[in-house]
Amino acid sequence: MRGATPAGGEFRQRLRHFRTRAGLSQEALSEAAGISVRALADMERGRTLGPQRRTVQALAQALELSADDAAGLEESASLGRPRPRPRAVADPAGPHTLALPRDIRDFTARGPALAQLLELAAELTDEGPGDVEPAASAVSVITGQPGLGKTAFAVHAAYRLVPHFPDGQFALDLRGMDAEPTPPRDALARLLGALGIADAALPSGLDERAALWRSLLIDRRVLLLLDNAVDEEQVLPLLPGTGPSLTLVTSRHSLAGLGSVHRTDLALLRREEAVELLTRILGPQRVQAEAQAARDLADLCGHLPLAVRIAGQRLLSRPHERLTKLATRLAAEGRRLDGLQAGSLRVRAAFALSYRQLPPDTRTFLRRAALAAGPDFGPETGALLAGLSYDQAGACAEELTDAGLLQSDAVAERYSFHDLLRLYALEQTETEDGPDVREAALDRTARWMLSRATAAALHYEVHRDRSVPAGDPDPDTAPVGKSEARAWLEAERAQWLAALHRAHRSGWHREVLDTAEAMHWFSDMTQHWEQWVEVFTCASDSARALDDRRQEAVHLNYLAWAHNLCAHDPEAALTAADAALEAARDCGDGLQEGWALGYGAGALHRQGRPEDAHDRLRESARCLAALDSPEARLAELTILNTLGNLLRHIGRAAEALEIHRRSEQICRTGIPGRTAELVALYHAVARQQIGNDLVALKRWHEAEPSLRQALADFEAAHMPIWAEQARLDLGRALSGSGHPEARQTLLTARDALAALKSPLQSEATAALAALSQPADAHARRIDEAQCSQRENSRS
Repeated sequence: MRGATPAGGEFRQRLRHFRTRAGLSQEALSEAAGISVRALADMERGRTLGPQRRTVQALAQALELSADDAAGLEESASLGRPRPRPRAVADPAGPHTLALPRDIRDFTARGPALAQLLELAAELTDEGPGDVEPAASAVSVITGQPGLGKTAFAVHAAYRLVPHFPDGQFALDLRGMDAEPTPPRDALARLLGALGIADAALPSGLDERAALWRSLLIDRRVLLLLDNAVDEEQVLPLLPGTGPSLTLVTSRHSLAGLGSVHRTDLALLRREEAVELLTRILGPQRVQAEAQAARDLADLCGHLPLAVRIAGQRLLSRPHERLTKLATRLAAEGRRLDGLQAGSLRVRAAFALSYRQLPPDTRTFLRRAALAAGPDFGPETGALLAGLSYDQAGACAEELTDAGLLQSDAVAERYSFHDLLRLYALEQTETEDGPDVREAALDRTARWMLSRATAAALHYEVHRDRSVPAGDPDPDTAPVGKSEARAWLEAERAQWLAALHRAHRSGWHREVLDTAEAMHWFSDMTQHWEQWVEVFTCASDSARALDDRRQEAVHLNYLAWAHNLCAHDPEAALTAADAALEAARDCGDGLQEGWALGYGAGALHRQGRPEDAHDRLRESARCLAALDSPEARLAELTILNTLGNLLRHIGRAAEALEIHRRSEQICRTGIPGRTAELVALYHAVARQQIGNDLVALKRWHEAEPSLRQALADFEAAHMPIWAEQARLDLGRALSGSGHPEARQTLLTARDALAALKSPLQSEATAALAALSQPADAHARRIDEAQCSQRENSRS
């Protein structure tokens, strides 16, 4: 290759001659000229054929050359520098010109990412002259899912970076989404041609071309944009070695194998940024005239830059159409991808480029995973839907994440779709799988999820110890213990709930009842989940479909509880309780009759009908006291606690205390056939109610021990909503006695209740406000807070 530019030898000889004449070592000349030893050695060995003018000037100054010698050194260097190839008249751009693509005037957002690149370029420019070893050239990899505007960002950034790279800016599309991406050997031919290397002078091998490319850039400030890269093997040979160059690489893949690179991971636009992009395309008047429609369009586009741009370009080409019209069209999911096209711009086409490159199993995983319920899913769900093993599904999910087609959770092994990409994947499910395969996949997943959910929930069955619940579909991966069971039930809540609904629609009524019954005790631990209304609605409907009046009464009672304590809908609760009462009396089930009276009383109390609630509770207590079974004793405890709670609320705290003392005595006596753990839970409720009774009687110091013990018991049982209610009650007691812990206790309760989305957070806020009031007003506020306190029992 050196024979192609023989003048390079003349520069090498002149430099060595002048350095030897000056009596300087390479290290000494390096320090004097501010040039690295390696760069100087490459010049004298002929690896650097023609250094830049400022480098030659620095050498001449350090060598103290005369004007004639300095001019001669510069002339020999200039002969070794690559020249642009002669251009034909018919093609003034030249076959090897790699100019930057056109920037877009309406480019929006990405300020922080752009600032990081400018900072990176500034660091290259400010490299100190005393460096012994030259630094590696900088590389920034720009990645993200299809449609995020990676190329637009890279091009816009490149134009902003031009002043930092006066020796040239080159852009090359590597065609990573084509069936045959550009081979690195061919890419190097184009890059070397852009530097003026004739085709006839190109080395034949990839390694030789890469070495020549690196040697030509070693002392140049060049900006290189490698767009649309497919993988690391394509990119690595094209990267400059050492020197002050900067390379921007865009790819839909993460290119995680590239080390020592700066990474720019583009995210979705924020809503206001998406609206700003629409404004820049359409003009402020048109957007401001339909501000809400513009926000709706941004949301329907999923804040994806490509989708927002397509919507804007479509509207720009139809100046008579209103934004509301397009927003209405896009609101229909089945037509959204059809609506997001303008000329050659199509969201669907952008997704299809990536989808077609995937291996068959990964394509199957992508389109089937789109069937998963909820905002995210785990490999377990994807494996079931796709008919793959867990390990295969995990590998597919990671491959799709690297390809920018899925987003991974920051902590858990879970994945999510962009809304538009999910719609595209669902389209492929319709096209490639068809309804029979899709329904079979959903059925398979639903049955598995119901079995796992039932087995996991049974960890909370308190009537007996159950360390390894039976019926799990995969015992080897089954949750172990309550903590793991709860974690799985929470993470997969959307999946097993969707499975329950599918089972209900499909007529798998026995499976629905089994799952709902298993969830009974677990639901007590998670009263803040409004979904319990859905669970027990399905169950009561399934019992009715099976013509099982007893099961109907059971699950209507559970439904009344859910309406009362989870959804805070006493009207619906009373309706469910009355239906449960009718079913219980039809089948002669005294236990369910007692529960139905109790749940109905709770609803009446919340409706502001305390006398009617009192009558029902008395009737419930009499009904249950006549039964001789462990289940009846537990139900009686709940009803007695609720009755006492009601008496306290209507100003009969002394009677309430008597009732709750009676409950405590039952707990101390014990209930045959029931675990100590379960009885301790009921005892904690009785203690909490006793503490509240004593607070109502202004016996603050006596209340404190009972409430502290109740709080400790609920925390030990891992029942956060119950524990925080008890903490709120303790805070009230401490407030009444003027205890210094009162404020912190109430603060902790308020924040925890807010995190649990409990309406009791307002009561904690009121109790905190009461602490700031004068003594008399404070006492009144405490009394008011007590009057509004909700009961903590299951009724």
